[in-house]
Amino acid sequence: MAGHIQVARQDGVQIIRLIGDVRLNLCMAFDSYIRDVLGKAEFDNVLIDLSEAEGIDSTTLGQLAKISILCKDRFRIVPTVYSPSASITRILMSMGFDAVFHILEEPFSNETEFQDWVVDSMDEERARLEVIAAHKVLMSLNDANKSKFSELVETLECGRF
Repeated sequence: MAGHIQVARQDGVQIIRLIGDVRLNLCMAFDSYIRDVLGKAEFDNVLIDLSEAEGIDSTTLGQLAKISILCKDRFRIVPTVYSPSASITRILMSMGFDAVFHILEEPFSNETEFQDWVVDSMDEERARLEVIAAHKVLMSLNDANKSKFSELVETLECGRF
């Protein structure tokens, strides 16, 4: 299933639901939400709901890490990721997300009404810059990520792709 992003707010918590196969094509929408909502609004916490996600690429993981850094720096909170899928949770753990997020695997009730978060498509150069930025955030989490993604970032920065 093609990926998309839904958002909601409930009791002071910003909720971001990632649905389907969440990949690079959604990074503009994700970045817009981070900048326009999380970067400006007041909230008590952030919950990222991955219960309907089928797959997440490294660019999306970098944007999730960006949310954690923003929440810590601006609001002194640690956001929560809800990930009932063992395979997605393994990916999160391998990237060091357990150090920057609370990770929940147990089901919880959520009756919030969500809205789709959509923005215009982006050009190739903007996409390249978003991919670089997202991977640099992932690299900042730990040495393993730095080793994993440094060659990709270097290649993209030099325009060799």
